[in-house]
Amino acid sequence: MFATAVRRWAIVAVALPLAAAGIRKVSQVVEARRGPSGMTKGMRQVADALGAGRRRRRHFF
Repeated sequence: MFATAVRRWAIVAVALPLAAAGIRKVSQVVEARRGPSGMTKGMRQVADALGAGRRRRRHFF
């Protein structure tokens, strides 16, 4: 049971943010080559949903 909890934690803490970063990078590369499209917008939205725990700094100025 403990091993199952560790495995789930590893997936949530490591694999999902890595997947989100990979999808975001692929989206940027495709956009740079072919321009913005509905597919790249959708890829960014999926990456944002997967990496929802990641906080970005806000710049107020």
